[in-house]
Amino acid sequence: MKLHHKLILFSIFLLALDQVVKIWIKTHMMLGEEIAVFDWFRILFVENNGMAFGMEFGDGKAGKMFLSLFRILAVGAIGWYIVHLYRTKAPKGVLFSFTLIFCGAIGNIIDSLFYGMIFSDSHYKIATMFPPDGGYSSFLHGKVVDMLYFPLVQGTFPTWFPLWGGEEFIFFRPVFNLADSYITIGVLLLILFYRKFFADNKKENAKAEA
Repeated sequence: MKLHHKLILFSIFLLALDQVVKIWIKTHMMLGEEIAVFDWFRILFVENNGMAFGMEFGDGKAGKMFLSLFRILAVGAIGWYIVHLYRTKAPKGVLFSFTLIFCGAIGNIIDSLFYGMIFSDSHYKIATMFPPDGGYSSFLHGKVVDMLYFPLVQGTFPTWFPLWGGEEFIFFRPVFNLADSYITIGVLLLILFYRKFFADNKKENAKAEA
């Protein structure tokens, strides 16, 4: 099987897995509902209205629309770069790492673009897919579905600890999804194993410009 066919199949698998999990969460759990798999791993249904960790860009719908459009442009740029890397015979690991990042970005874009139109609201009820009265929002204004929660360490800061003394702490607190993990894994692979590739490329470009 040719490399580009492997990359395409890899992308289809990643995107399908991400969306199957998200759709299952939306159609089987209410917002805020939690399933304990282990003490340190839970399925917790939350929705992200903007960027990572629940941050938002700008005000209301305009900010959300700008963020969604920016994500689309960013994904287009990553896709173009993957094609460039393929044509210049980049190592397979680099191509698969960028494909992970590419699929992670697309997975969350799908939520932002379409989930508002195809799902009903998840507050205090399980969402319906393709509800007869329409979805909870409009095109470009959907919310990203998150569900992976790893409270590995829980405790209380000692009273003498600055600022947070006596308060509860949880590590790892963020709730994320498979698409987020694709991006994280792809970036880590590039940093850990392919720094030399980018350093060599930088040197070659500098020589070409000299």
